[in-house]
Amino acid sequence: MESIDRWVERIIISLGVSETTAPYIRLLALLVIVGLLAWLFFYITKRIVNGVLSGYVKKTRATWDDQLMDNKVFSTLAHIVPAIIIKGIAPVLFRDFEKVLPFVIKLTDSYLIIVILMVISASLRVAEKALAKSKAFTDKPLSSYFQLIRIILYIAAGILVLSILMGKSPVYFLSAFGAMTAIIMLIFKDTILGLVASVQISANDMVRVGDWVEMPKFNADGDVLAINLNTVKVQNWDKTVTTIPTYYFITDSFKNWRGMQESGGRRIKRAVYINARTIKFVDPDTREKYLRYYLLKDYITQRQKDIDRHNKEHNIDTSVLINGRRMTNLGVFRHYVESYLRNHPGIRKDMTLMVRQLNIEDRGIPIEIYCFTTTTEWVKYEEIQADIFDHLLAAVYFFDLEIFQQPGGSDITRAFTERKT
Repeated sequence: MESIDRWVERIIISLGVSETTAPYIRLLALLVIVGLLAWLFFYITKRIVNGVLSGYVKKTRATWDDQLMDNKVFSTLAHIVPAIIIKGIAPVLFRDFEKVLPFVIKLTDSYLIIVILMVISASLRVAEKALAKSKAFTDKPLSSYFQLIRIILYIAAGILVLSILMGKSPVYFLSAFGAMTAIIMLIFKDTILGLVASVQISANDMVRVGDWVEMPKFNADGDVLAINLNTVKVQNWDKTVTTIPTYYFITDSFKNWRGMQESGGRRIKRAVYINARTIKFVDPDTREKYLRYYLLKDYITQRQKDIDRHNKEHNIDTSVLINGRRMTNLGVFRHYVESYLRNHPGIRKDMTLMVRQLNIEDRGIPIEIYCFTTTTEWVKYEEIQADIFDHLLAAVYFFDLEIFQQPGGSDITRAFTERKT
C-alpha cells in the first residue's frame, strides 16, 4: 500500500503539481479510492449476507437463525468490513498527517463499538422473542429486563466512545458519573422507579401479561398487553389502550381478576328487592299450592313436619296464624331460590352458594343471591346471570310477593283508576 501511495504521489508531481501541494491532492485521491473500495466490500458483504447466507438460513430447520436474519444481525455485521479496511489503510494514507491519523483511528474504533452495540442489541431482541415464546416466561415482564440490559449497554458504549475520543480511561468517566449521581437519578427517575417496580411485580407475581386488571384512577379496565420498564399497557374493553407508569402498580391499589379466572368461576352478587307489604304467613291452602312446585315438595313436607312437632310439643293453638312456628312466603321463596341455583347447570356447586336476607332498606327487603358461575367468560357469565334473574323476577308472583320499584306514571294511573272503581 505504501508503494501505491508513493506511486500516486509521483504521478501527481509529474502532472506539474508542486511537491508541497502533491500530498494533499494524493490524500484526497486516495480517500476517494479507499471510500469506493470500502463501499464495494460493504456492498459485496451485504449481497453475500442477503443472498447466499439468507438462502442457506431459510433451508435449515432451526428457527433461531431465521430470527437473527429477520432482526438484521448478519447485515449489521457487514458494517464492520469497511471500518476494518479504513483502520488498516489509515496509517499509510495519513503518513504525512500525523496529527490527523490518531483522530481517524479514534473515529474508526468508535464506529466499531457502535456497530458491535447494534449487533448485541439486535441479538437481544432475538433472545427476548425466543424467551417470550417459552411457557416459563410467557407471563413475565421480559421487556423490562431487556430494556434495562440495553440501557446498561448504551451507557457502557457511550463511556467507551468518550474514552476513545478524549483519550481518557473509562474509570475517569465512571468516577464522573458517580459525582453526577443526583443529576442521573433526576434524569432517569422514571426508569429507576420502573426498574424497582418491575422487579417487585415479577418477584411478587402481581401482574402478568394477559391479566385482567382494573385501576379506576386511570380509567383502566381490561387486559394487560405489555409490561415494559417504564409503562404497562392495558387494552380496555372498549378497545382503547391505557398506558400506566409501571411504578403505579406498586404505589397505588388495583384489582387483578386473575384469581377469578384461575378459579374457573365468576361471582354473582346481586339482590332482588321485595315489597315488605307482601310478606305473610303460609296458611294450609297456600302450603298445598307450594307442594305442587317441583323444587319445594320435599322441603315443604319436611319443614311442616318439624313445625307441627314443635307446636304439638308446646301445646300451641295453631288456629291463629301468628301462634307458634310458621313458614312465611318470603322464607319459602328464599329456599326456592337456593334450590333453583343448586339445580342450575351454570352454577358451581363446589363454591360458596347462598341466598341471604339483608337489612331492610327504603327500597324494600333485599334478598341477595351469592354464588359462582361455571365459566369466567364475560358473555356467557352475563347470559347465566340474566337467565337466573329473569326466572326469579317471574317466580316472585307465584309466592304472592312483589318486586319493589319506585312508582312510575303507569303505576300512579293504575292506583287512581282502582281507587275510583
